[in-house]
Formats: sequence, structure tokens, C-alpha cells
Amino acid sequence: DETALTVNMFNPVVIGVAIGRGTGAQLANIFETVIGRIADNYRVTIKIDPSSRIYHSYVSLRTETSVQRVRSLTLDDANHYEQYCRNKAVKGTKAIFRTGINAQSLYIVRERLQAVKVDLLGQGQNKILHVRDQAQGFYTGENIHSPGFVARTMIFSKQITEKIIAYSLARARQEWPNGDIGPVIMAYKYHLLDRALEDWVTEISCKNGVDIKIYQPDTVNRNLITHGWSPRSVIISGNEWGDIMHVVLLDRFGSERQENRCTENIYLEPEVKGLIEYQTVHGSADDLEGKNIVNPFATVRAAALIAERHAGCTGAVASMECAVNTLLKKGIVNPDLGGSSSTSDVVDSILHHFTPEPNA
Repeated sequence: DETALTVNMFNPVVIGVAIGRGTGAQLANIFETVIGRIADNYRVTIKIDPSSRIYHSYVSLRTETSVQRVRSLTLDDANHYEQYCRNKAVKGTKAIFRTGINAQSLYIVRERLQAVKVDLLGQGQNKILHVRDQAQGFYTGENIHSPGFVARTMIFSKQITEKIIAYSLARARQEWPNGDIGPVIMAYKYHLLDRALEDWVTEISCKNGVDIKIYQPDTVNRNLITHGWSPRSVIISGNEWGDIMHVVLLDRFGSERQENRCTENIYLEPEVKGLIEYQTVHGSADDLEGKNIVNPFATVRAAALIAERHAGCTGAVASMECAVNTLLKKGIVNPDLGGSSSTSDVVDSILHHFTPEPNA
């Protein structure tokens, strides 16, 4: 209504943007263009407040002359991005869109800010919730170098484990408020931790009144192949398993290719709690820089998801899905999907077919 419109004009929704090298700049421009169009359609004001730094990709770090230089730049990027996230949270920003950046820098930040990655997989009533633990385990930790050796140390924490389980259960109840959630399964290499992780899970399970089963990753895989998973299953996994299995889960549960998807990282550390980072699932795609053929589907989907969740643009996600599906059916896609269209042509066609009905 007009009152809400006036309030939004003077209090625009602020969205952060973090840009990595490679195709990051092009995708960030696409994101800003698309979310701007959505905002115009819905008559809301969205302000983009980007990070001042362009973050390294793994490929851009290959040009450096020494391991020590790579370590230094990796830590510089991590420190800068962590502070950017903290500053956004303090100012009340709820969402950041990020393009692909060097994974090692990201996982330093994810450990410090206690992140989980969330994927809702499947269709209709057969969906499952997959929550990936990014706050502990092999992907986190620190490298220690000596001549001819690199050692990596990491920590598992009962407090973090309990926080991740609590978030997973709360998110499942949010996704399925009108019915019971399915089995709660944890996939971790817990046999390497002197039974500590298993004991923590048993205690947390009793405390929450929820039956939580923890299995070795290979057991989870065998059960998936033999029996499948029940609808509304909640899978909490170490990132080692979740990262490798993501493509398999997308295939198994009838979802799209990784390159077409966006996903969300939720920060659980108290000072930034409530801040969500949305990302393209694909990486920085440095080899496509300047060629105008990078796949924009994940980016436009992230723009619609952020606009709907954080700027009140109800229906933006459904309208964007219709536009994307129209292009997929018509074969208006980039070379990575078997087409011959440029990125610019794909984005123009998406915006042409994006027809939300804000007042419906």
C-alpha cells in the first residue's frame, strides 16, 4: 500500500554484495540489474552496499610466487570479509550476495562466524533438508608448514555441534510447520574422534527429545542407495561428506544441476546471527572471464530469493522460476548447458519473461 511504499522509500532494504575475481564482477552486475528490476516491479527500494575489496579466487592466487604470499593474501581476504559481514550485521543488513572466491578464505570466515549451508532438495512433499556443518571439521582449521610437509589441525566442539543441531531442528519445523519432521540423520566420520562426537549427539538427542542417528558417511550412502530417504528427512553432515555428495543428492532427488542453483549460508555466531549469505553454487569460473558465456541462472535466482525474503517481493521466486524454466525449455542457455546464447542474451530473455503480479 502507499504507506508501506513511503516507509520503504525512506528506509530502503540494504543488501550486501561481495565480489570475487574471475566472473565475479559480471555476475555482481547481473545481480544488481535483476534485483533492481524486481524492486521496480514491486515498487520497493533496494540499496546495494558492496564490499570495498575484490576477493581472490584460487586461480588468481596461482600467479603468486610463494606459498607464504598465498597464505598472506588468503588471510587478508578472510579478515576483510569477516569484518565486512560483521559490519553489515551491526547495521541491520540481513542478506549478502556473494560470487565465488577462494575457498580457503571462505572457510576461515565460516569457522569464525559458525556457518551452516542449507539446501532443501526434492519436490513437493518428498523434500529433504540438508544442513552442512561449515563451522568445524577438516574444511576449517589451520595449515602449519615445514619443509616438505603441511599439517592441518582442526577442532570439533560440543557447543558448536549442539548449536548446529538446534538450528537444523528449528529450520525443519519452519519448513514443515503442519506436520512431523522425518528421521534426523547425521553423517560424520565420528569414529576418528574417540567416541566424543557420538556421546555429544546422544546427550543432545535426549535433551531435545528427538531421536538423532549418527552414522559413518559410507553407511549413510549405502542406506541411501538401498532404501532411499523418507520425506522430510533432516540430514546434518560434516562438510567433507556434504561437499562431495551434493551433486549426487541433486541427481537423486530430482533437482537441477549445481551450476543453475543458488544456496544459503547461515551464520550462527551471536554477533552476526540473522545474517544470511546467498551464493552461486558454481565457483569463480575464471576461465570464462571476459567471454560473456558464464551461466547466470544461479545469480538471477539468488536475486529473486533475496528480494522475496528480505524486501517483501512476494511471488518473485515463483515468477523467476517460470522465466528460467521457459528459457530452459526454449534452449536459450549458455554453452555449459548445451546452448549457444551469451550471458547478456540469457539475462535479457529472463527479464523479458519475468512477469510478477505484485498486487495479485
